[in-house]
Amino acid sequence: MFTNERRQAERTGKYGTPRLQHLQELVIQFQQATDEESKEKIVAHLANFAYDPYNYNFLRQLNILELFLDCLTEPNEKLIEFGAGGICNACVDPANAAVIIQCDGISLIIQCLSSPVRNTVNSALGALYYLCTPVTKEEILKPEVVELIRRYAAAEAVNMNFSNLAKAFLDKHVSP
Repeated sequence: MFTNERRQAERTGKYGTPRLQHLQELVIQFQQATDEESKEKIVAHLANFAYDPYNYNFLRQLNILELFLDCLTEPNEKLIEFGAGGICNACVDPANAAVIIQCDGISLIIQCLSSPVRNTVNSALGALYYLCTPVTKEEILKPEVVELIRRYAAAEAVNMNFSNLAKAFLDKHVSP
């Protein structure tokens, strides 16, 4: 369910924490966290907020998109998975996509296509679907990337999610 100002006010109540403040607190908790499990939980929580257009401005304002991209460079597969999920959830918005592209996020997302974690690959395929535009096509549609996506499209017996996402990507961005 997407949120709007009225619904958010109802859900927050008289003594609740405003969304911007809540997201800011999560970012601070992430920055101060010393154990990996806490970081994983916080990034997963932030990724869940990234699907709702109501939060898009907050994601940009608090540099949460950059936090997701930073997670893609970590050795921790859970942080990569949740970071990729957050990017996938948010990149449908053109302003969010612009931030991701400006921060060299496409190359990081492409690297996620080779992840051993299925959710990471699904998120990467979904994100690339939305991020592939006339401006980014050259970077995304490199032969090795298209070949990998073609292999996912052909793998319907192995993983139908990969296959369906990859086919949608190819239909929209590669096929005539």
